[in-house]
Amino acid sequence: MAPIVREGHNCWRIERADKARMIVDAADYYALLERLMEGARERILLIGWDFDPRISLRPDEQGHGEALGHFMLRLAHDKPGRDIDILRWNFGGLKQLFMPRILAMILRWKATRSISFRLDGAHPVGCSHHQKVAIFDDHLAVCGGIDVGARRWDTRDHRDDDPHRIAPDGRAYLPWHDVTMILAGKVGNALADLGNERWQRATNKALRDLSGEGENWPDDLEADFEDVDVSISRTRAAYRDCTEVREIEQLYLDMIAAAERFIYFENQYFTCGKIAAAIAARLDEDDPPEFILVMPHTADGWLEQMAMDAARVELVRQISKTRHGDRLRIYCPRTTGGTPIYVHAKTAIVDDRLIRVGSANLNNRSMGLDSECDVTIDAALPANRETGPAIRRLRESLIAEHLGVEPEAVGKAFKAHGSLIAAIEELRGEGRSLEWLDLVAPGPLDEFIAANELLDPTRPDAMFEPVAERGLRRSWRRGKSWMKRHRPFRRR
Repeated sequence: MAPIVREGHNCWRIERADKARMIVDAADYYALLERLMEGARERILLIGWDFDPRISLRPDEQGHGEALGHFMLRLAHDKPGRDIDILRWNFGGLKQLFMPRILAMILRWKATRSISFRLDGAHPVGCSHHQKVAIFDDHLAVCGGIDVGARRWDTRDHRDDDPHRIAPDGRAYLPWHDVTMILAGKVGNALADLGNERWQRATNKALRDLSGEGENWPDDLEADFEDVDVSISRTRAAYRDCTEVREIEQLYLDMIAAAERFIYFENQYFTCGKIAAAIAARLDEDDPPEFILVMPHTADGWLEQMAMDAARVELVRQISKTRHGDRLRIYCPRTTGGTPIYVHAKTAIVDDRLIRVGSANLNNRSMGLDSECDVTIDAALPANRETGPAIRRLRESLIAEHLGVEPEAVGKAFKAHGSLIAAIEELRGEGRSLEWLDLVAPGPLDEFIAANELLDPTRPDAMFEPVAERGLRRSWRRGKSWMKRHRPFRRR
């Protein structure tokens, strides 16, 4: 079994993690984040697409609690020699400056010497800074899909009408599913290098050097993995003196090419024609793997629905025309009461031999436009030979959460059928479960926007190209062409 991850090809660096653990849903992550920030000795570095100082990391049954902004001020008061550096995407941050509560808190932060809040605009027009990385003392790091923002908190139970799910504006919001990963060791140092580079590019000033002591892994936090090698993959658009990086796209293509039995995806979007065509090429083979996608029923927001939902319908219809199109299944999770659960996670598991967690969606923006960061554990790397059972347990746990069953039931059904789709179909039922995606035909405007990738371009220049020179069909052809050229990769 050859490794899928290869440094300099589909990942930036491969570094050792003393310990690593997948964290599912923001209730657990926010509680852990509070502890990690309190325990940091020299620096807290938070880099993200969103950051809302009004939220509470531990909301009570009325959805209230100490606001994150006040918590940060308390951290600064308790340990004034510790840096608290926050970098968020500039466009979203500028919108927040028109909200009085947020503006007042940012001004209080500005008056606090140890807190530095900056906006990241170091990217081409139309791009966003989409990474979600938190780093503590340049040693302990979190990388994944969870933003420290409003309307994100939820538990793995995804209860109907959970009173904790109250946004800062006082309104309740729907259930939300997300995933991130905490890592300690040299891989944390590498993510600190990435964070420092991003900070320096956005602010023209480097972060100060640290002593290197590093925050320790929490004593009561059980690791999923120990002494494993972890790869870091990025997306970065070309900007000024920085070259384009498309490691994330390459890793997706290599995963699809290498899969033997299945790939289990949890992802917010499925609109990248190149990725979809690669899946279609596999499903035209004699005995292809299964592709299971757990996704939201519809995108979050009117613009996203027009751009993303219509493109998803078109790509799924094209894939269904392949010889084994029924080996692609898209499921949407729902609560016990039937409420859709929004899937924001960006997670992939291949054959229980590779697990990937990060910020990158299966859309064009994440392949070549927005800044992204994913981490991957590949069991084919020499240090990772014993990680297969842990990857399997994590997959079973995720699927069990969506189906409302115990992980053991998922494992038993998969063993009985030898098919992940058959296992899910056996366990699907009433109440908390997974349901098939309903492919609602898009309207004419939605179809035009999706077909021409008007809101989901493949790279910065594509936004300014004539409509005739871009679109889903071109992306699809690029994906099929890549798979034809790389068929030998699957046979290694």
